[in-house]
Amino acid sequence: MYITLRAVLLLLVATPLLMATTWLPLLFWVAVAWLLLVAGLLLADWRLAGGPARFDMGRIHDQRLSLGVENGVQLWVENRGNRTAHVAVRDEPPVAFPTDASVMQAEVGPRKRWLGGYHVRPLRRGNYHFGDLNLRWRGPLGLVVRQARYGRAAPVKVYPNLLDVRRYDLLLRRNRLQELGLRSVRRYGQGAEFERLREYLPDDEYRRINWKATARRHRPITVEYQTERSQNVISVIDVGRMMQSPVADMAKLDYVINAVLLLAYVATGNGDKVGMMSFAGDVRQYLSPRQGRGQFYRMLELLYAAEAEPLEPDYQRALTYLNHRQRKRSLVVLFTDISGGAGVDAMIANVSLLARHSLPLVVTISDPAVVAAAQQTPSDSLGAYQRAAATQLLDERRLALERLQRNGVLVLDTPANQLSIAVINRYLALKARTQL
Repeated sequence: MYITLRAVLLLLVATPLLMATTWLPLLFWVAVAWLLLVAGLLLADWRLAGGPARFDMGRIHDQRLSLGVENGVQLWVENRGNRTAHVAVRDEPPVAFPTDASVMQAEVGPRKRWLGGYHVRPLRRGNYHFGDLNLRWRGPLGLVVRQARYGRAAPVKVYPNLLDVRRYDLLLRRNRLQELGLRSVRRYGQGAEFERLREYLPDDEYRRINWKATARRHRPITVEYQTERSQNVISVIDVGRMMQSPVADMAKLDYVINAVLLLAYVATGNGDKVGMMSFAGDVRQYLSPRQGRGQFYRMLELLYAAEAEPLEPDYQRALTYLNHRQRKRSLVVLFTDISGGAGVDAMIANVSLLARHSLPLVVTISDPAVVAAAQQTPSDSLGAYQRAAATQLLDERRLALERLQRNGVLVLDTPANQLSIAVINRYLALKARTQL
């Protein structure tokens, strides 16, 4: 408990009375009486304010918080008393979470519940804990403020980004995927699987005319096809040392995991089979391609605990293992870092071999800090060195991507904050052009 400014001012009224006792000693007793009166008011206000049992409070949030995005956390306070309460609410989120949490002021009516909230943005996957909830409230006279701590500590897990998956689902149902940055999921008239019959339109190809249906209906009828289903989409994730390097405030691997899960969700929704493999010095995880949302959740649990390792990736061992386990033609999306050196030569050689019977797509994350360093105008020797090093890294990266393309390998080089959407758009484009 502590007293308010109003109470301090009331207590200070006794100060001039005590000072005047030099000339009028009787004022001493007046000051004492005043202080006793204020003390009685403080005690009455403390009692009328009520104890911790007057309130109840709690916290509402997803049991699985999403990595790298704003997650909402709601707090509620229930006033069980018969008077309106002026309260201040403070939560104790995990210290590792960047947050906009602050002390929230509220007015809660009698027998009412107040609901407020804030956001947290986890930057690493793993297990964390919220602390207790803290509440302060004023007495009806505004002289004292009582406070209490409510034991609401609770564990919480930070998973890869599930909020984008939910948003995709919502926008898909509303046919508004453009708001997420995605292009059309289906393009009629392409593909090889029968979709439907419809009347001929002037811009239709003659080879699409179904002559049997035309004869039966006595008017031109066109066959419409859709893209094939039940194709394999395999995400291959490099968890070597370069994937530990951060872009902005998150590791490259975390951006990749978010993109892999969104790709898996979209692909299973399109009827394709999805699988995954992670590797560093050796293969760490392998999940054979399967259909259905259950496969998405299996991938989610595997990737929840995935961590980058201080090892060079062994592309030959990993892709040889993949060739042995997966014989069917597949879209193989390799998420890796291209930093030059012998490792890149091994990656190009082995991915090029993969292109003989599958469709490989190499996805890399561009670092805006390196691009900015290469474009800077140096003002000293350190700046000149940084620009030269950044320029060399970008040149090596560009040459490696060009070599991959010359060997029939698709490439996608994109900023980290656009990775998920760029990968989904490339997958949809490949499906629409029936390249699988």
